[in-house]
Amino acid sequence: MRAAPTCPRCFGSLHAPSVWSSAWRCDAHGDVLPYQPPWQPSVAAVEAMRKSSAVPVWLPWPLPPGWLVSGFAEAGDERTGGRASVVALSGPSVTMGPADLLIIAEEPGVGLGAAFAGLDGPDPGAGFDAGPPNAKVDVLGHPAPLWCVVGAADRAAYAGEAMGNWLWTIAWPAEAGCLIALLQLSLRDLREHDQDLDLPFGAFSPRLED
Repeated sequence: MRAAPTCPRCFGSLHAPSVWSSAWRCDAHGDVLPYQPPWQPSVAAVEAMRKSSAVPVWLPWPLPPGWLVSGFAEAGDERTGGRASVVALSGPSVTMGPADLLIIAEEPGVGLGAAFAGLDGPDPGAGFDAGPPNAKVDVLGHPAPLWCVVGAADRAAYAGEAMGNWLWTIAWPAEAGCLIALLQLSLRDLREHDQDLDLPFGAFSPRLED
């Protein structure tokens, strides 16, 4: 049996829908879209995300050398569909040791990307994009600017917009954030029917259970 959904903004417990309300409710954040227990990295998880997600499921392809797909997650339920998607990756950092990366697409207000970044609010915050972008990724052949967002000290977080949704890239450790700028990632949407890629799967990422 899968674990119970949690709040996408604080990962705390939720009150399930009842006869009085169809919404999931957090004591701290009110009605929210539930963060579902993450999936192990597998072809079955990719297919589940393709069927349920209402937002892009971004994957950098080709993957950087030595990197593996290490899990998937989403926020939403059977009634709403997936309104936030998470793809986890693991691989070598620019310094000694491993690195973890989450790529998140979400509708405004969901709050999952901000929670993983270590922010209090549901979105990057007003003025986060006031200066020049700190990095860019390629999204379906078009450059998408990303701005560094100051969150928890142990990670590097970038936020931007793609196809009307927030786009987050969050890396551990914090030094691994330079990978976002250096690697010039090219993102594909795994929901598209021509994305039958031979994905290399690795061990499940504990970052998805933050």
